[in-house]
Amino acid sequence: MLRLTRPQARSLRGCFCSQKRFHHHHKNVMAIRREDINVWERRAPLAPRHVKEITAAGHKVLVQPSNRRAIHERYYEKAGAIIQEDISEASLIIGVKRPPEEKVYPHKTYAFFSHTIKAQEANMGLLDDILKKEVRLIDYEKMVDANGFRIVAFGQWAGVAGMINILHGLGLRFLALGHHTPFMHIGMAHNYRNVSQAIQAVRDCGYEISLGLMPKSIGPLTFVFTGTGNVSKGAQEIINELPCEFVEPHELKEVSLSGDMTKVYATVLSRHHHLVRKSDGVYDPLEYEHHPELYTSHFRVSVAPYTTCLINGIYWDPQTPRLLRRHDAQRLLKPIRPSAAATEGSPELPHKLLAICDISADTGGSIEFMTECTTIEKPFCMYDADQHIDHDRYKTHTSTHMSDYIDHDSVEGTGILMCSIDNLPAQLPIEATEYFGDRLFPYIWEMLSSDARRPLDEEDFSPQVKDAVITSNGGLTPKFEYIEKLREKREKEQILRKGGMKRVLLLGSGYVSGPVIEYLTRNTGIQVTVASVLLSQAEELAAKYPNTIPVMLDVTSQEGHMESLVKDHDLVISMLPYGYHPLVAKHCINKKVNLVTASYLSPAMKELQKSAEEAGITIVNEMGLDPGIDHMLAMECIDQAKADGATVEFYTSYCGGLPAPECSDNPLRYKFSWSPYGVLLNTISPAVFLKDGQVIEIPAGGALLESTIPMDFLPGFNLEGFPNRDSTKYAEPYGIQSAHTLIRGTLRFRGFSSAMSGFVKLGLINTEPCPMLHHTAAPVSWKALLCKQVGLPASVGDEAFQEAVFERIDKDNFRMEMLKWFGMLSEEAVPHADSILGAVAKHLEARLAFDKGERDMIIMRNDVGIRHSSGELETKHISLVVYGEQNGFSAMAKTVGYPAAIAASMVLNGEISTKGLVVPMTKDIYGPVLTKLKEEGLQFTTKSTLYE
Repeated sequence: MLRLTRPQARSLRGCFCSQKRFHHHHKNVMAIRREDINVWERRAPLAPRHVKEITAAGHKVLVQPSNRRAIHERYYEKAGAIIQEDISEASLIIGVKRPPEEKVYPHKTYAFFSHTIKAQEANMGLLDDILKKEVRLIDYEKMVDANGFRIVAFGQWAGVAGMINILHGLGLRFLALGHHTPFMHIGMAHNYRNVSQAIQAVRDCGYEISLGLMPKSIGPLTFVFTGTGNVSKGAQEIINELPCEFVEPHELKEVSLSGDMTKVYATVLSRHHHLVRKSDGVYDPLEYEHHPELYTSHFRVSVAPYTTCLINGIYWDPQTPRLLRRHDAQRLLKPIRPSAAATEGSPELPHKLLAICDISADTGGSIEFMTECTTIEKPFCMYDADQHIDHDRYKTHTSTHMSDYIDHDSVEGTGILMCSIDNLPAQLPIEATEYFGDRLFPYIWEMLSSDARRPLDEEDFSPQVKDAVITSNGGLTPKFEYIEKLREKREKEQILRKGGMKRVLLLGSGYVSGPVIEYLTRNTGIQVTVASVLLSQAEELAAKYPNTIPVMLDVTSQEGHMESLVKDHDLVISMLPYGYHPLVAKHCINKKVNLVTASYLSPAMKELQKSAEEAGITIVNEMGLDPGIDHMLAMECIDQAKADGATVEFYTSYCGGLPAPECSDNPLRYKFSWSPYGVLLNTISPAVFLKDGQVIEIPAGGALLESTIPMDFLPGFNLEGFPNRDSTKYAEPYGIQSAHTLIRGTLRFRGFSSAMSGFVKLGLINTEPCPMLHHTAAPVSWKALLCKQVGLPASVGDEAFQEAVFERIDKDNFRMEMLKWFGMLSEEAVPHADSILGAVAKHLEARLAFDKGERDMIIMRNDVGIRHSSGELETKHISLVVYGEQNGFSAMAKTVGYPAAIAASMVLNGEISTKGLVVPMTKDIYGPVLTKLKEEGLQFTTKSTLYE
């Protein structure tokens, strides 16, 4: 066993040539991050003795503290490392497993097992985040030698732990089938202080086997090892501690029937033992390397029938043949007819194949029916081939009592014991860390010099490191560009799997997407694909609703992917910011796919009218709340007035998304139910409206907030309002050119505009790029930022600082208290962002988010002045008040999401068939939509005031 514990990589002394080659005169900083994805992950990529050599060479090593790490941090500290939480100083950050997305620093070089090279769905969110943050990712799995063999891996220790575990599992399985065996002496690998203790337990088991203490009715035990790499070798090291005879695969049948019961038998399966060309039954190793799809495996008939336990350690690729499929398992599990010697107290095994330890842990791979990995805490399951299901039947604890390991009510019966833990070396963390570190250490020197901002070609990397770089400078490296194609292929297959469905592509997974999906998927004939730059959000939505598929899409950088997705759907709903709609619309026009949006019909969208008509598609715009419901309520009233022979003299419409009054306890009297950036940006937008026959223009830059007026139509709410965008452009589409007043505005609780004016006066609603707030810049305090905004040095005293700010905000006490409430006169750090506005939006969003159980509210008020033919003036007061649900959809989500979903359903059903650009201002659209909105609980009230 010395081979396992002695370093097998180049000796540390032999690495100084690499050190000299890549060591620069300046000190580099690297960090070992804390493992925080799995509770069992106690390993580290380097041991203290590796760190000691790095620090001795003049480099700085940071180690994040972790009580879970098996090697105590005092040993790293003794080796010269600095134990600290903040590792942002490091240019190279290494770990074992992937970090959470939110803990990835931009523009750094990272090294870890990313599990992304097969486009593993669970890790695509991480890959997207890494690309967005322009991280250089080195994946240990792709560090290989000239022959393609991995050189930095835990493989041997995966084999060791996996073999110990399956011997333990066999003891449990035999007991369930009526046999006490020496395997009961063996526990799970992590139950031992070190591997030496585990080996002693295996030796004790082997001693009893050699004494002939195995039940005779079990028959000879045979173990089959697939592969000849480190995984298989590690597992074989453990089996060799038993009285074991290795035989050739073709001898397995004979020993399985008449072998010696004082030993076990094993065979190692190489490719030539079971792979043959489909056409002629011959194996050509060179051809197989390049065309594995031409081959099949006869393992299922030549080896599997004579195997007690399969230890699978081969890498699987979708092009390569499988070892076992579901129907193979069904055949192998057919009950054996008991012999005359079998008795109740000495039963025979129900079938030969009892267990599979799939150390490769490739779900759906070489063992087709291994579709989900087991875990260290639940290491085993039983595979029922007839039902094609896994039954959890064993629970492992640290207890040594037999009753703690077995659920007696469910372990009996036929089936294959499966063990497929994907982090086996974590069970032996100290030995695994030493072993892995020896293999990684020679390459650390060149990784230390990596600068993620430099082009990859300018780095002096060895082939072993360069070929393992998956991402660099914001893109996949050429060798790994296939990952994107794999993702798209898998998505396409998933989207098109169900036939006869109407497919809707929903772009965006934000505040309002839930009601869209909920409404559409009530119809079992509709399938929704949620595409989002935040895959986790899309996955969360997909988990809640039937026929919903999550995909990752960044429309800013993945136009080809977006085009492919559009093509596979019947309709697209875009909940993206309005600036992206023209891009989406062009793809819809190109692929002749209908589109629905909730945003304003912008000039860029209007330019697409002819193209949409020629493509024969419908593009529904302004189908939300404002715009959307406001249009429909307006047109219902205006059209009826015209039908009655009346004319419209004035029209005002105000709408606002607000917190419910009991949730408005902050200086802004506001909380965010949609894009914070958009809310803040609107406060400095220009506005145009018609008042008593005069066109009034409000310039951009904040003057809008000075135009705020009290709104007393619902006096209990204490509202204020200010104009929104260009109201005059609606005179023509509404058909009310005769109106002397036309105002569309925004509602807020009173005090919002005054408080927001404070931000404007301090220059905080500023969209210009701000280098001092960039992600790579040093942290900046709010005090320092405001000093810059008011022209003071950052070192100024607090009194002078606050006096200057007070002067800038017109000596308004309310505004000053507001700034203090938000912590914006303090040393608190400003969030990193591209602009000051971006930073303010992040800061306010964190403080003005709705807490659990809080409600938002929508208030809309349309006042329409109608002059009847009799001369009477009637004012129609149309109101909508909607509250969010405490544990359901927000009011904003319902009032934006449901109109869009209803319109999408109407387009799919042919109820909206007009080609080109459509807005909901005609009765054939607003009539059915308003009726359906009432069915969703949105109740509109109308009152009238008559004037002689």
